[in-house]
Amino acid sequence: MPTAIAVTSSDLVLPPHDRQTPPAAVQPLESLESSLTGMHALIEQHGYVIALYPASTPDDVTRRLHAVRSVLESDRIALLGIDLPPLGLALLAQQLRQLSVCDFSPGVLASSARLLAHYIYAGALLGSVAKLDRIPVSLKSHAKSWVPGAQFAVLANPRPQLVRVGHEELTGPEFGTRLLVAPGQLPSDWLVTTLAPAWRVQGVATVPLPAESTRWWGTGKLAEFAAGLYDVSVLYQLVSSVRREECHWCGLELIGDRCGFCAAPLPPPSSRELPNATVRAASSVRALPRGAT
Repeated sequence: MPTAIAVTSSDLVLPPHDRQTPPAAVQPLESLESSLTGMHALIEQHGYVIALYPASTPDDVTRRLHAVRSVLESDRIALLGIDLPPLGLALLAQQLRQLSVCDFSPGVLASSARLLAHYIYAGALLGSVAKLDRIPVSLKSHAKSWVPGAQFAVLANPRPQLVRVGHEELTGPEFGTRLLVAPGQLPSDWLVTTLAPAWRVQGVATVPLPAESTRWWGTGKLAEFAAGLYDVSVLYQLVSSVRREECHWCGLELIGDRCGFCAAPLPPPSSRELPNATVRAASSVRALPRGAT
């Protein structure tokens, strides 16, 4: 069975591209007991679980996730806090679901989340930036947000940018993407008729607005969007092109500079050049047992 991908709410589960894309689970559940039962079932069925949650997730939710991993004493649960807006996180979860049926090990799949997030262009069309605190907002923009009818296009990832609609343009991706649009209290016409052609997207899909989006963007007058890679062959090529390493702490494969499961950083190159036996001996003493938080 493929590695299970979990998100913190059902509205972060996007429709699958095809029949091969597995569904996503929801964790944590309403109570600690139900969360433990659900997570244990996922581990039994899939072997490993990668749970994504927005960096803005309330503390009680993240505490429950960490409590579940601690009580189960499992080193097969990766808890990944991702600094993406809600729709961007939903898109990342969808990409990981697509890749979960490929031949990547759980460690590579988990550590690829940070890589894939860099290629997601996530933002929103806002009617006000008065309460936006996720990205820098100038005093001038704050003042303009009080002008009746003013709208702002905001990009939160990969590089923050804020422009007034009709005066400036958002910097878009230089590769082929599919645009997801989630209308809120603002119509999404501008995103479809102006942003999509400017970014030369290869398709547009309308999805429901995640409940967390209003709090994340500081207003209900919004239409959220996220553009990213959607072809599983391109996603596969991107991840497989990165050099793989072995985590010196838990032994799983990883890409990048940090293990997705135990969060151990990749040792400096000088340490990685030592013989394997020497490295294993140096890392044999653990500060915490596997599965502890």
